[in-house]
Amino acid sequence: MDAEDDSKYELNESAYRNIRCPVLIAHGCKDQVTPPAVSQTIAALTNAELVMYPDAGHNPAGRFPAHFNSLMRDFLAKHLGTWKPEKIPSTKSSNKRVLLLSSPIGLGHARRDLAIARELRRQRPGVEVDWLAQDPVTRLLQANNERIHPASSRLASESQHIESEAGEHDLHAFQAIRTMDEILLSNFMIFQDALEQGSYDLVVADEAWDVDHYWHEHPQLKRSTIAWLTDFVGWVPMPEGGEHEAFLTTDYNAEMLGHIEKNPSVRDHAIFIGNPVDIVPLSFGKDLPDMRDWIPEHYDFSGYILGQHPESFGSRDELRSRFGYEDGEVVCIVTVGGSGVGGSLINRILNAYPSARQRIPELRMIVVTGPRLSPEQFTLPAGVEARAFVPNLDQHLAACDLALVQGGLTTTMELTAAGTPFLYFPLRNHFEQNFHVAHRLDQYNAGRRMIFDESNADQIAAAMVEEISRPRNFRPVEADGASRVAAKLADLLC
Repeated sequence: MDAEDDSKYELNESAYRNIRCPVLIAHGCKDQVTPPAVSQTIAALTNAELVMYPDAGHNPAGRFPAHFNSLMRDFLAKHLGTWKPEKIPSTKSSNKRVLLLSSPIGLGHARRDLAIARELRRQRPGVEVDWLAQDPVTRLLQANNERIHPASSRLASESQHIESEAGEHDLHAFQAIRTMDEILLSNFMIFQDALEQGSYDLVVADEAWDVDHYWHEHPQLKRSTIAWLTDFVGWVPMPEGGEHEAFLTTDYNAEMLGHIEKNPSVRDHAIFIGNPVDIVPLSFGKDLPDMRDWIPEHYDFSGYILGQHPESFGSRDELRSRFGYEDGEVVCIVTVGGSGVGGSLINRILNAYPSARQRIPELRMIVVTGPRLSPEQFTLPAGVEARAFVPNLDQHLAACDLALVQGGLTTTMELTAAGTPFLYFPLRNHFEQNFHVAHRLDQYNAGRRMIFDESNADQIAAAMVEEISRPRNFRPVEADGASRVAAKLADLLC
């Protein structure tokens, strides 16, 4: 420091020398607000533990919160005994142990992860799988007798945050992710604790963005082999967001690409749930590579993964008989997924039902509201049934004649695999549904895309009639995706 800096940061040395308690100081080497020499002097006066962040400016705790939280946790544990990693013994200590993280934003992740876990157990008998998950994923796991890690109860709800960001058939998915940093950080710390307590041989992270981000940012925090799974790569700006959103998504993509290029060993395996043709023909942003060039260099491809492939359901006639669908009736299923944002679409479709029934007299409509919406909140026209939950919905989708759905990947791909005609209504401002999912469905020649704001009741009814009568020519969906992923996971457990 020069003389001017010395006077500005004159320290009361005697006061600091009187400090007797343990002290932890974190300071950024590139701090242009408070010179690093200030903290270095204070550390010498107090015998403090001084941690210097080489690449940080002012307030390293805010810039690198995951690392700082871990640092503070260990500091408090050493001096106050507030925390220590208590090992959770395995029920069979000789078996390999897997901690599986399944994103709660859409139940599709859990359904495909269940298929992967079952296939992994088949290929590697005795492997133990614990799930770090939150509602509504935990309900699905409990119904399938899966073992849920006790730390799951401490996770902050990501799905509730997403719903709080939603409007009328509107979810700005990118902005919703940007505003959930505190939730992601909190859940990452719970994951880190669970991993250090559990001695796991492998982490399977299905779109666990917090783990992928913070381990790349701080590779020294990595405690296990990790397999990273995702069905899309790359944030995409919505046109309505203009130049500012394009700048932000480019910045996020650049950070992600930089993380991977700088620390390529963090991901022991990266798997794209799909095929190269499913990658959208876009770039990651200005001066960044094209997605179709970069992704194949950094990912293996599994093909798509369904919870259960329709080829295992039996014949369509058998399914219809089992579900009580009569010969001659045209069964239409409406389903909007696991979030509350689907209420607007259900109401719009219910308004379209009378017109559709006039054009299709044999029409029978079944509305599946999902776990967040109650059937009682909707006024149902005569002839429409409503159910909150259908455990084997994928089989009903294979048995029906037509489906009306949102633009979520899992449901639309289940319909594609079954060869069922469907209309899909991507959520406004949802970049994944409007770009990644829509592109993938185009590759399968599946579904008819509808714009919610441009679809009144008569237009929806007319589209229903047209879609039922349109010749089907869907590209087949592979049935061995879960097996292919499980084989790669088994290799990591060797």
